[in-house]
Amino acid sequence: MSEISLAQQKYLTARKRHRRTVVCSRCLIFVLFLGLWETAAVTGLIDSFIFSSPSKVLLCFYQMLIDKSLISHIAITLMETVVSFLLVLLCALGITILLWFHPRLSETLDPYLVILNSLPKSALAPLLIVWLGANYKTIIVTGMSVAIFGSILSLYTSFSAVDAEKIKLIYSLGGNKYHVMTKVILPSNIPVLFSLMKVNIGLCLVGVIIGEFIAARSGLGYLIIYGSQVFKLDWVIMSIVLLCLMAMLLYGLLGFLEKRYLKRL
Repeated sequence: MSEISLAQQKYLTARKRHRRTVVCSRCLIFVLFLGLWETAAVTGLIDSFIFSSPSKVLLCFYQMLIDKSLISHIAITLMETVVSFLLVLLCALGITILLWFHPRLSETLDPYLVILNSLPKSALAPLLIVWLGANYKTIIVTGMSVAIFGSILSLYTSFSAVDAEKIKLIYSLGGNKYHVMTKVILPSNIPVLFSLMKVNIGLCLVGVIIGEFIAARSGLGYLIIYGSQVFKLDWVIMSIVLLCLMAMLLYGLLGFLEKRYLKRL
């Protein structure tokens, strides 16, 4: 037992050392990138008006944070992303359940879902503006359109791949389709649902930014498009960095919820 414990301890120590090395390497690459960027801007190797610099971006962030305009833009983009994400989750799950209960409807709608999933969603944004107006509804629907059709197709495929023996067992015990859905299909697909959620949060953010490019007067997408038009590149780069951080935090939150769920099993 002592040899096994020693081997396990060595393995755990090696794993911790590996994780520290990876984290330190990532931080080092990031610091070197910022340092080279700042140095190139200060020495004139790159045009700081076009490429900006870390110090200018940080100063812009501080100034907009002080006047509280940045908080408003972040909150609006975050709200639109979360609302579109939740609507995608509810609609995709509801439609997939409906298709599973009615296989003929699924066969009929399958080519339309494939076409809609393949359609470039940016092409829909001008139409949505005409139909819904230049408001939050257009942006939220644009965010939904990026993720919903792929989610339905993926979920339905996962529903169809559930172990047939488990379904037969429910029927042999006198159950019906409702019991199969609640006792077998949905529980078996919780991990798939979490995976889709982690993908969809990023897709919804992309869709929201597309909508804000066209229909918004506030939000990080608006800051990017407006900043590029008036050559305030500090705004553009700062907004892109904030979008990256927002995507990381939302993805991390869903990953945390997934781990909590798996621990309860």
